[in-house]
Amino acid sequence: MGDIKVEFSVQMRGEHCAERVRNALQGTSKVDIDSSEGRVTIETKEPWYVIKDKIESTGRKAVLVGFGGQSAVAIINTTGSDVDRTPIQGILRFCALTKDNPGVVVDGVVDGLTPGLHGLHVHESGDVSSGCASIGEHYNPRGSPHGSPDNAPDSRHAGDLGNIRADESGRATFRFVDPVLAVWDIIGRSVAITANADDLGRGGNEQSRIDGNAGERIACGIIARSAGIMENFKKICACDGVTLWDERNKPIAGGNRAQKL
Repeated sequence: MGDIKVEFSVQMRGEHCAERVRNALQGTSKVDIDSSEGRVTIETKEPWYVIKDKIESTGRKAVLVGFGGQSAVAIINTTGSDVDRTPIQGILRFCALTKDNPGVVVDGVVDGLTPGLHGLHVHESGDVSSGCASIGEHYNPRGSPHGSPDNAPDSRHAGDLGNIRADESGRATFRFVDPVLAVWDIIGRSVAITANADDLGRGGNEQSRIDGNAGERIACGIIARSAGIMENFKKICACDGVTLWDERNKPIAGGNRAQKL
């Protein structure tokens, strides 16, 4: 399998920072660093999250902004529009592990949740005309029962992503690998968060085998194609000046977004 090109924005100040990043990436097929733009482009066979960890081992923050294979993003809110009026907002990214095979890294941050566990699922439709009620059932191309993301593919819905945990502030931050999903199959569908924890199909009743007794869908968003290499130099929100570096330390939206935390 050939190398995949991956692009990161990296917090760097001058060539001494660039040299530390370059040293951390020794053994990678090809590395191109633009310290003035804070841009690092790599051609590698390694998964992007391994490269990210190597960069951040130097003490620099790194954010994936382009992927030579497949990647997708979902902006989470309860209606699919008018983000500022919804209490739950977030950003989820789906990045392929390799160029041509199933398996994704799911990376996200969601604000406004009640503390505790909430189910996370990919749904079959990208229709948010009636909010989360119109996005269909869990994405399930194999006709399997609902289950855990750790189950074999024929013992779970492809869209079964388990639970995310919100802390006492209502924020859930997560990153995990799902071996079943493929990015090219979920673009145009939706991802949803539920009010309750997903029992992973172990609840002992019929509803557990359908949706894990996870309750109401309280937030959702359409999964869209994400930026490729050299396509993403923008801030998360140009209106308030919050950059991608602030994203994990700020509310996703609302009056406190531009304030220092």
